[in-house]
Amino acid sequence: MEKHRIMMADLIIGEPLPWDVFDAAGKLLLVKGHVLRNERQIESLVDRGLFIDAMERGKRRPTAEQVSEPPSALRMINAINRRLEALLVNLPNESKAEEKLLEVATALVRAAISEPEVALAAILLNQQCGIYPIRHSIDTAIVSALVARVMRKPDDEVKLIAVSALTMNVAMLRLQEKLQHSDAPLSPDDSRLIHGHPEEGVRQLQQAGVAQPDWLSWVLHHHENEDGSGYPLGKRGTDIPANAKIISLADRYCARISARHYRKPLLPNAALRDILLTDKNNLDPSLATTFIHELGIYPIGTYVRLQNGEIGVVTGRGPSTTTPKVHALIGPRGAPLAHPCKRDTDKQLYAIRDVLTEEQAASRFTMQQLWGSAAAL
Repeated sequence: MEKHRIMMADLIIGEPLPWDVFDAAGKLLLVKGHVLRNERQIESLVDRGLFIDAMERGKRRPTAEQVSEPPSALRMINAINRRLEALLVNLPNESKAEEKLLEVATALVRAAISEPEVALAAILLNQQCGIYPIRHSIDTAIVSALVARVMRKPDDEVKLIAVSALTMNVAMLRLQEKLQHSDAPLSPDDSRLIHGHPEEGVRQLQQAGVAQPDWLSWVLHHHENEDGSGYPLGKRGTDIPANAKIISLADRYCARISARHYRKPLLPNAALRDILLTDKNNLDPSLATTFIHELGIYPIGTYVRLQNGEIGVVTGRGPSTTTPKVHALIGPRGAPLAHPCKRDTDKQLYAIRDVLTEEQAASRFTMQQLWGSAAAL
């Protein structure tokens, strides 16, 4: 049998396999039609080296009617979280690290592009998944990939942007986790590590076998600013790679909306406003406009109060950046609704009045209730 290796992105939770799957020695592991039920199955299989008959490679997956459970983008994102943590923590000892990291990026881009609303909502509503440094890199990669897609960048370039975001902080994972649980001032050593992490990250990636110059360049430049005030090289304007600017802006946004031990997250609309006002001299204004258009004034996953007093969650893009789709969860008198009710926020009665914190919203729900099986756990 001529073998073809399959990747993490080929294994979709909830979908029957369209081929028999073998290990490197040719031993049958999974039969055609087997349904992977959870991300742990994928994690336990992916390192074993999975292969299919090359003659079967082109066969299509079953139709929707044949699928017992539609695939969940949220499950895949959570599986990627654990997979990425294992790869980055063990990077110095990881064989074929470049290939494995690209495989993870491919799976993440596929999940984000197939279900962008779920992927963006997960940034705000799935913050309990994994340790902060890994989750933040994944969040940044999701935003970066979706913005790059809107900018009509080629698929291979989108994947490289995503993998650059996933690995941008590889040199400071332990420090990020330490700072996540501390409100102490930065020590001189911590400050040096932070300002040196782009260069050190490139060095570690190169030692692990990463040789793609764009990938390494975007990691190196993801903290440079338009006005030359960034680090580590103090580059400015057009001297900074355009794709590093995408990662940089996504990094800033995702950092501001993430909960930390020592501070509460900014509300999503406030985070965007803070970036545009505080960092306005550091940003490419045309890129900032693209971000606002893609994320909206009220990003997906934001808790909101409507003019009629209902409380709900932004679940999708609407006719404009200020009129997103919202599903109401709590009625005007504070009682939970029997089921989420879709509201058109371009109508005066359902216009957004306030943005709320999770505590202020005080609503219990699962992402699956709002986005269906694509957000199942």
